Amino acid sequence: MSIVPRPAGDLLREWRQRRHLTQLDLALEAEISTRHLSFLETGRSKPSREMVLHLAERLNVPLRERNAILIAAGFAPVFAERSLTDPALESVQKAIAIVLEGHEPYPAMAIDRHWTLVASNRASAPFLTCIDQSILEPPVNVLRLSLHPKGLAPRIANLPVWRAHIFDRLRRQIEVTADPVLIDLLRELREYPGDSPRPVPSPDYAGVVIPLEFRTDHGVLSFFSTTTVFGTPIEVTLSELAIESFFPADAATAAAMGG
Repeated sequence: MSIVPRPAGDLLREWRQRRHLTQLDLALEAEISTRHLSFLETGRSKPSREMVLHLAERLNVPLRERNAILIAAGFAPVFAERSLTDPALESVQKAIAIVLEGHEPYPAMAIDRHWTLVASNRASAPFLTCIDQSILEPPVNVLRLSLHPKGLAPRIANLPVWRAHIFDRLRRQIEVTADPVLIDLLRELREYPGDSPRPVPSPDYAGVVIPLEFRTDHGVLSFFSTTTVFGTPIEVTLSELAIESFFPADAATAAAMGG
């Protein structure tokens, strides 16, 4: 059975609705008439290559999906997609290594759009002990690793709170990307045990961050995380990379980590 590709207008309308914008909102933002936008979405007018890119930029469409809209409109993709092992991305590999190593003695890891582990620093290794080997078989998904009962979940002291935090992040990512793989991942993670009718609240870190409280031989260590992305990427793979860096949330954790 052949699959009929969706028209570019349908895709543009879907992304507009996903961003909770009316045709008037987007037309004003893109500086075009509402009538022209309506014609583009219904297929009465064919968008130019420049118009596809212009509207996709205003809608903050991910680069991978911008290529899909271009193809649907009859144009070649604009944004290259290479494997991280491609020699053209050697400088990216070096940059990732520098950032990860520079974050030691605290853990940090690079992940792709589906939360697949790309690389990690040496400080992350101790946290991967006592984990069932099946969870560590490549490709390793760090959210599955975190919440699976055979992964890190039994050692997370504030698991219900951390689960809720992870679910919120994943839902926001799905709202932005509409990625079916992430939708399936969220469905899978929700099936794991760990919810509690009344989750014990974590210490209030100025109401700004949700800490990860991790049980170790040195007691419970507490971390907060930050996410780093590459600025203004024009390559699909690079646009989908992120670095998750963990910092000590209290003095005891800093001392235990040698910071």
